[in-house]
Order: sequence, then C-alpha cells, then structure tokens
Amino acid sequence: MPLTSSRSQKALLWIVASGFFMQTLDTTIVNTALPSMAASLGEPVLAMHPVVVSYTLTMASLTPASGWLADRFGTRRVYFLAILIFVLGSLLCANAHSLPQLLLARVVQGVGGSMLLPIGRLAVLRSVPGAQYISALAFISIAGQLGPVVGPVTGGWLSQTIGWHWIFLINVPVGVIGMFAVHHFLPAEEITSPPRFDLLGCALLSTCMVTFSLALDVPMTEYREWWSAGLLGVSVLTVWLYVLHARRDEQPLFRLGLFNEPNFSVGLIGNLVCRIGSSAVPFLLPLLLQVKLGFSPLHAGLVLLPAAISGTIAKPWIAPLVRRFGYENFLLVNTILVGGSIVSFALITPTWPIWIGILQLAVFGVSNSMQFAAMNSVTLKGLNSKDAGSGNSLFSMVQMLALGLGVTIAGSMLSGLDGVAWAREWTFTLTFVCVGVVTLLSALVFRRMDAQYFN
Repeated sequence: MPLTSSRSQKALLWIVASGFFMQTLDTTIVNTALPSMAASLGEPVLAMHPVVVSYTLTMASLTPASGWLADRFGTRRVYFLAILIFVLGSLLCANAHSLPQLLLARVVQGVGGSMLLPIGRLAVLRSVPGAQYISALAFISIAGQLGPVVGPVTGGWLSQTIGWHWIFLINVPVGVIGMFAVHHFLPAEEITSPPRFDLLGCALLSTCMVTFSLALDVPMTEYREWWSAGLLGVSVLTVWLYVLHARRDEQPLFRLGLFNEPNFSVGLIGNLVCRIGSSAVPFLLPLLLQVKLGFSPLHAGLVLLPAAISGTIAKPWIAPLVRRFGYENFLLVNTILVGGSIVSFALITPTWPIWIGILQLAVFGVSNSMQFAAMNSVTLKGLNSKDAGSGNSLFSMVQMLALGLGVTIAGSMLSGLDGVAWAREWTFTLTFVCVGVVTLLSALVFRRMDAQYFN
C-alpha cells in the first residue's frame, strides 16, 4: 500500500539505496584487496578470481526468484531476510581461513545480494505514488553509482591499513541499521498467492551458467580438456532441456516468445560479449598495478578513480548523442572506443607516464558508462508491456553472467599464461589485448540489430 507519511517514504528510499550501495560496493571493493587476501590465505595471487566469480554467479542464478519470493512471503520479510543473509555472509567472509571457506562464504553473501536490488525496487514501486516513482528510482541509482567510485579506494585503504577482513566487516553495521529500519519503516502488505514459480526452469538456466563458467576455468591438469568438454556439454544440454521445458510449460521462467523480438536477442548477445571485456578491467587493473608495478593497495585504488568519476559525469551526455547520431552509429563508434581503451591498457609499464594512464582510464570510464546505458536501452526497447518484466529479469541475469565470465576468462588467462615460460613476462599484456578484442567483436553483433528501432 502507498506510503502516506513523507518521513516513512524517505526512510524507505534510504533503506533501498543503502542495500543497493552494499551490493554494488561488494562487486568492486574486493578487487583491490585480492593480493592481500592471497598473501593471507597462502594462495597464488593470479588464482584469486573465483572470489569474485562465486559472488556474481550466485546473484545471476537467484535474481529471477526474488520477485516471486516477495509476492509469496511479503516484501518486508524477504527484504529483511536478504539483508540478514548478506550480513551473515559478510561475517563468514571476514572469518574465512582458507580459499574454499571464503568461496563458500561469498556464495552465502551472493544469496542475500541477489535479492537486495530487485526486492528493494519492488518495495519502492508498491509504496511510492506513481508521480514520484521516477524520482525515487533516480535517488536509488545514485547509490549504485557511488559503489564503483568508492569501492576500489575503500578496499585498498582497508586492506593496507587494518586488514582485508574489514572490507566485509563494514557491511555489518550498515546491515544491522538496515534491518532495524526495514522492521520499523517498511509498510506491511497483504500477502497474495502468486503464480507458480518455475523452479525447474530456474535450476536448468542456473546450471547452464555455472557449468559454462567452470568449463572456462578448469585447472591445468592432465585431464583438463576432458573436464572442459564435459562441463561445456552439460551447459549445452541444460539449454536444450530448458527449451523443451519452456515449450511445454504454461508459465516458464522466460517465454521463448521473448526471442521473437530480434533486437532483444541480438542485444542480449551483444551485451554479453561487450561486457566480458569491460567487466574484466576492474579485476585486471588492480592486479596489474599491485603485482606488476608494485603499487600499494591504496595507491592502486586511487589510480582507478578517474574511470569511475568520468563514467558518472558522462551519463547526461548519452541521450543527446544518441538523438544526434542514432543508436546504430553511436554503438559502433562507442564500442570501438571501449574495446580500444581496454587494449590500450596492455601498454602500461613501470615507466608509463601517469598522465597518459589517467587519460586512458577517463576514456574507458566515459565510453563504458555510455555503452552500458545505450545497450540497455536498445535491448529492451522493442519488448511489449507483457514481456517487459520478464525480459528485464533475463537481461539482469545476462549482465551478471557477463561480469562473472569476464573475470573468469581474465583470471584463467593470467593463471594459464603465468605457467608458460615465454609468456610469463607478457601475462597482463596478452590478457588485456584478448579481452579488449572480445569487446571489439561485439560491434559486429550490434550491426545486426534492426534499424527500424534506432529512431
């Protein structure tokens, strides 16, 4: 029911914004702390990418269930539980004494994180009057923009001064305050019986994402090719089983009819390919700066600020540029800028001028920010109102999958190249070139979009 109290409405927005901030902060704060974690846990620093991947894949797998859970058990209950699970996962992360323990804790954290934004957005939709909804979402989005800005610096400062465990412990007081606020300010609602949730469909797609990611990250062993082929086979099989299931089920997780809209299908593929490269950058750069160039964690976090700040500044430019040049031309040129800036990071060496590095980061931040906004818009633009919610949910899954795949591919390349004598000196250089080229290839995908939707 709508909030009648202005005070309660403001409290709700702050609650949801804080939850979104915790979620986005946690996807970036870990990156600058990975070398410190590796040293503490006795693991190779170039093999720490599963710490990021386990969190993002968990969120991607469980995000579609969040809306149904809120309908079935109530928004207030489920949002309270989401924060609680996220806080418990953070405590487990902070107390992990081995990499397997940390990975399990990150999965728990991801379970809570998967529900923070979708259910928070749903709570705002149901409680804020329609005339104020756009302003409310704009306020919440600011919190999402702050996470990537302060994440690398905060992660570097905490891991350098008082220990990496505190990048997780800082979630605890925020979470406790959030749970208190949810209990006192989030309005009660009448719980209805929602339509049946497609548990089988969700399980099949989740299995597909996890096995595909693992197929790219099999350790270098005697049977590596067989394991990779087997996992890839399972991934393909689960997709095929989902198609059969969706054809027969009256209420599948995602209707196959979604893919009849050509721009949606092409947009999903383009987003996936493009985001693989851009998602690898926040993981690769802190490692390059600390492992290769000898920067401290705090210094590495500060160096990354130009990308985050320039990306935030560039957001108002997107709409005027698209109106002037059209989606087709804008995406072609901007994708080349994103991919080219990623490839340019391969040139960074200990003697590389700092001002050129800052310029590279600023170009990447601006082009990447505008790329995300343009890709999101053009992918969902052609969906009708009936499919908009389902399409947006699938789109969110693909975004999180791309984030996990970007880190997986980059991490696997670093580990693999580090084991090859001739390539060891060029590990980061070759990895940046490869992920940058992957992003450049997405320009070819976007060229296949239907031009009638560009105007």
